[in-house]
Amino acid sequence: MDSEPGIDSSPATEPVSSGELNSWRRGFTPQAEIWNGRMAMVGLAVGFFSLVLLHVIVGR
Repeated sequence: MDSEPGIDSSPATEPVSSGELNSWRRGFTPQAEIWNGRMAMVGLAVGFFSLVLLHVIVGR
């Protein structure tokens, strides 16, 4: 048996406009996950550059 009856194993992909991806939506939505990832990358970059700056200033 390839698949169980009633279960669709094909991925549901629909083209989405860039305006839809960048919209600010609350809850468990793909847009919220995209913004979560973006803010995580900003936080990591700020933390990394803060550590580098601190090392340059205090490390002398």
